[in-house]
Amino acid sequence: MSELLTTYEQFEKSGIIGNINYNIFNAFLLTHHSTRIEGSTLTELDTRLLLEKGITPAGKPLEHANMVKDHFDALTYVTEKAKNKEAITDQFIKEIGARVNKTTGKITNTALGSFDDSKGEYRLANAFAGTDYFLAFSKIADHVKKLCILLQLKIKEVKSVDEVYNLSFDAHFYLVEIHPFGDGNGRTSRLLMNYIQSYHNLPLIPVFAEDKADYIGALKASRAENNTSAIRKFMTTQAIKYFKHEINAQKSMSQGISFMF
Repeated sequence: MSELLTTYEQFEKSGIIGNINYNIFNAFLLTHHSTRIEGSTLTELDTRLLLEKGITPAGKPLEHANMVKDHFDALTYVTEKAKNKEAITDQFIKEIGARVNKTTGKITNTALGSFDDSKGEYRLANAFAGTDYFLAFSKIADHVKKLCILLQLKIKEVKSVDEVYNLSFDAHFYLVEIHPFGDGNGRTSRLLMNYIQSYHNLPLIPVFAEDKADYIGALKASRAENNTSAIRKFMTTQAIKYFKHEINAQKSMSQGISFMF
C-alpha cells in the first residue's frame, strides 16, 4: 500500500470531512496558497476575512484581494461542475481561465491581434518564464483539445485513490506546459487538478506556498525528463503533508482547551 493511500485512509477515518464548514474552510486554504504562489501578499487570515466577511485587508494591493476573490469564484465553479460530471472541454478550460482572471486579467495587443485574459482567450504571443519557453501560441488550440479528449477518457477509467490523484497531477502539469493564457496558467492548472479530484469525491490538494521553490523545481524536472514522475512525486508529498496537517489539527482540538485563569 502506498504512503499516499495509507495517509488518505487515516484522514478519511478521522472524520474531518464531516466537520462543520470543512469544505468552505478548505476552499479558503486552497485559494490562499494558490494565489500566494502567484504573488498575493494576503495572509491566510486576510484571505478568510475577505472571503467570509467581505473585509478587504488594509495596506495590501487591491489587485491581490481581487485575485483571491476571483480564484475562490473559479474554485466554486469547478467544484459545482464536478458534482454534475461536467465534460472536460476546451470551453471548460477557457471558462476556468476567464474566472481566474475576471477582475485582474488584461488585454494584450500583438501584431496578430488582441487577446483578453478576463475572457479566457488564448494568448497570441509566445511565452517564457526565465529561461523556459512554453508551447508556441499557434499550437495552443490543438493541444488543449487533445488534452481534453485524453482527460475525458481517463477520468472515467481511473478507479483507485492513487490513479485519480496521479491523473490530476498529470493534467495539472500538461496544462501548465501548454500555458494557454497570458496570465493565470498556474491557478487554472491547479483548478483543473482539483476538478479531477472533486469529480471522484476525493479531498482537494493544495500546493503549499512555502514549497514554491520545490514546486517549480518539480515542474522543471518533469519538463526536462519529458515525463510526469517528478511532479507526481512532489504532488504526492503535498497530499501527504496536507492529510497529516489536517489530522494533527483535528487531534489538537480533540484534546480540549487548557484554561489559564
